[in-house]
Order: sequence, then structure tokens, then C-alpha cells
Amino acid sequence: MEFNIIKKSKKSRARLGLLNTDHGVVETPALVTVATQASIKTLTSEEAESVGSQLLIANTFHLHLRPGENIVKNAGGIHKFMNWNRPLMTDSGGFQVFSLGFGSDLNIGKSVKKNSNLIAMPAHAGRVGQSKEVIKEGSNPKNVKITDDGVYFSSPIDGRKLFIGPKESVRIQESLGADIIFSFDECPPPLASKAYIAQSLNKTNRWAEICIKTKKSKQALFGIVQGSRFKDLREQSAKYTNSLGFDGFGIGGDFGKDKKETSDIILWSTKYLDPKKPRHMLGIGHPEDIENVIKNGIDTFDCTVPTHYARRGIAFLDDKGKRLDLRKSKFLKDQKPLDPKCSCNVCRSYRRSYLCHLIKANEITGMHLLTLHNLYFFNSYIAGIREKIKRGTI
Repeated sequence: MEFNIIKKSKKSRARLGLLNTDHGVVETPALVTVATQASIKTLTSEEAESVGSQLLIANTFHLHLRPGENIVKNAGGIHKFMNWNRPLMTDSGGFQVFSLGFGSDLNIGKSVKKNSNLIAMPAHAGRVGQSKEVIKEGSNPKNVKITDDGVYFSSPIDGRKLFIGPKESVRIQESLGADIIFSFDECPPPLASKAYIAQSLNKTNRWAEICIKTKKSKQALFGIVQGSRFKDLREQSAKYTNSLGFDGFGIGGDFGKDKKETSDIILWSTKYLDPKKPRHMLGIGHPEDIENVIKNGIDTFDCTVPTHYARRGIAFLDDKGKRLDLRKSKFLKDQKPLDPKCSCNVCRSYRRSYLCHLIKANEITGMHLLTLHNLYFFNSYIAGIREKIKRGTI
């Protein structure tokens, strides 16, 4: 993998780059489309590419459960397995330490919204809980056991016990064969005390060393910066991660209560990272967040929002968060295109009335069409931001 920065903004920390891999080039900044189980839900790989997706990220934990990394390897690797001929990432399994652990125990997501006593949930969940520290140093979730060596899980499929540590994560990812893989980490919960976050960060740092020593493949390995909302821990993590010689960096964990705090966390994290290497933000990407993270120097970011919302009948219309909820019966009488300003095939060919009918009837075709539109919208919007950086307006 090679990363070339072709322009830096004079108005922000935004930058244009070319991420070169054995499976092609990615123009950055770019959305990384989520393909959890080697599939973009409701789409074929060819359809994902047709709406502008350049780079996918698949889930190491779930592919380990099924079909198993050896099945994928024997099929020629994940690119051939899913017929995706462009660049691809796999995560480390670190997010499942959170989602199947404290996230499941407390029904919380990765961040706490400002001016609210509610937890900001990931795209696949609702919102519950109170914004106060409840996880102290030495705590362990009910269904996941986090140790110094790695993490013991119970399979959400059949309940069988399994262990993933840094060595196991790297070996699974090597068998899967993505272009870019990530160091195994603990994605800590947002309601944790500073003492817990520091304890978690020590594990992530030790695991990062082991990941580097374990990797035998030519895949690019990204290290992950953690530290939650604490400036000193973010900076400590960034300095240490940078010192290990990773090919690029992921920024993970809690991204704060609002855009200002997100910007601070990115700055604390990137200040001490090699500026010549790519920076990936793990698990962010609502339309209203995207320009902010790009202006703060992020090159790639992944999020389930465009695909997840589509399967629930939500179409995105602009970067300010305007959405169309096609579950509402009023759209059954609406003969306008989904988005009159959009040039995707869905908006050129289908009316809101029909799409509303499909969603209310729970037809897969409706989910399919909205997924195509949402990914087209996201990728086109980000392509527009790349053009603005080229012109010097961002």
C-alpha cells in the first residue's frame, strides 16, 4: 500500500490523497462502505461499485464465526469470495468487545450527545440510558471477559465460546486477505471513568505491539488510537501508536458529545501521527458529520448509516440531515421522484408513492432501491467535497 497526498487545504486540515493498493486506487477523502459479512446488505458487489463505493470494510469477528476464515481463504481470499475487485479493509474485532460487552449490557452506543441525558446510539439501535459514568476501573461486562491476553466471547449465533486476542485477530485477517487490516484493540464504552479508559488503553498498546510482531503478510496494518474524551490519553495513545511504525492509523472509540468535541478528539489524535500516512475514522459518517471530519484531516471513514437507514425506509436528501421517511403513509399519494435533484437511477426511474408502498409492504426491493440511492448520495456528496478541496474552497 502507498499513500500519496496530492493537495493540502489552506483553509482547514483537509487533504486530497490517493490510496494505492494491489486492488486499485482510492481517491480520498472517501466513505468506506460497510460490508459486515462480505456483503453490502441488499446489494451485489457490482451495484455497490456502480454507485461510487471505492473501498469496503468487512467484519473480522462475524466472518470468523461464519463461514470461517479458512473457507474464505480457500475461495481465493475475500476479494474473490465476494467478487469485489477493488480495495478492501477488515476491522480487528475490537468493536465487538464493546458491542457484545458493555454496549449490550447497558444498551448504549459509542457517544453521549450534548444537552441530553440520552446515549447516542449506533445506527442499529435506539436511545436509552443516562449520561453518567457507570463503568469503573476493573469492571468487566457480563457476556464478554476482557483479559490482558485478549477477549473471551460467546458466539451470538450458537453460544459457543471463543477467544480472540491480538495474535488471533491478525491471523484471521491474514486468512481473509483484505488489503488493509487493523490492530486488535478494545473499543471502550463512553460511560467509563478515566481510570477505566487508561486501563483499557494499556491493553490496546500492548496488543498493538503483538499485532506488529505477529503479522507475516504484505497487508497494510493500521494501528488504532484510543483514549476516549480525555486529551492526555488521546495524545499518549497517538504518540505510542505512531512510534510503532504502522502503515496507517485508525481513530476509534468515543468521538464526543458534539462537533466541537469531535474536532478536538481528531486534533488530539492526529497531532502526533505521521502526516504522510492515511488516517481512518472508525464508525462515523452521518451527512452532517462528514464535512467536519474531512476538514479536520480524516482521509477515510466507515459508517453503516447509508445502508442501515435505507433498510428502515429512510432516504437522505442533503448534507444538513434532511431525510425522507417513506414509512409514512402520506407518501403513497406523492408522485414526485424520490429526490428531484438527484441523478441516480432510482430517482430517475421511481416515484415516492411506489417506494413508500414497497417499504410499507416490507418488500426487499424497496430496501434495495433506497440503499442504492443513499450510497449514491453519500459518495456523490463526498466527491463534491473533494472537488471543493481541489478548488480551495474547503
